[in-house]
Amino acid sequence: MNESAPAAFAYKPLYVQVKDQLVRRMIDGEWQPGQLIPSEMELARQVGVSQGTIRKALDAMTTENLLIRRQGRGTFVASPEESRILFQFFRIVPDSGETTFPDSRVLTSARSVAEGTEAEALGIREGDDLWRFERVRAIRDEPVLVETIRLPADRFPGFGDLPQIPNNVYGLYSQRWGITIARASERLKAVGATAGDAARLRCARGDPLLEITRIAYDLENKPVELRVSRCLTRTTHYTSELR
Repeated sequence: MNESAPAAFAYKPLYVQVKDQLVRRMIDGEWQPGQLIPSEMELARQVGVSQGTIRKALDAMTTENLLIRRQGRGTFVASPEESRILFQFFRIVPDSGETTFPDSRVLTSARSVAEGTEAEALGIREGDDLWRFERVRAIRDEPVLVETIRLPADRFPGFGDLPQIPNNVYGLYSQRWGITIARASERLKAVGATAGDAARLRCARGDPLLEITRIAYDLENKPVELRVSRCLTRTTHYTSELR
């Protein structure tokens, strides 16, 4: 790549073009989660740009939690098991302030077909096959949320054959299907607990819950997961950092 960007891409800064090239290596499986990537000098040679441009591209990928820098060891492709990645997507925190990743218990798991709003959220056609599972998540053995997750079946072949669904499903997506969750969009709403919520969360019917509807996207910005979580915030809260 030449330092002067082609006219067709003049609207996009060069370091962003380089970042897109490097992200493509992750999409294509050339760079795997946990893998040490080449040095800035080597990447500059491979791509044909200055080391400063490479550094800006890597900085952007690090900010987006796609890469992890380890002092004295180099830069690695982020793994979904990294604590900072886990808490990027799990925002329910005990009121004490201590960050704790929850345990999970799967209640149901089945294949179904996408209804209108599900299909729209996942960018598929109504009637297309879905994997749908429901689970309860607990912090220190106290259930804090019940959630339903929907996945397009064609992106997750063999999901129904899993002997069990692990707690860290984003790690599962990455390891088994090569799908890295790069970002998510969430919508929050106050709702009342249904009878089913009350039984699972050990609360009263009608108690206030925080409903979080999330669409998670892969590295190509395609929706791959629709998740609805209904959270009991009696001893917890939703946290978000704004910059």
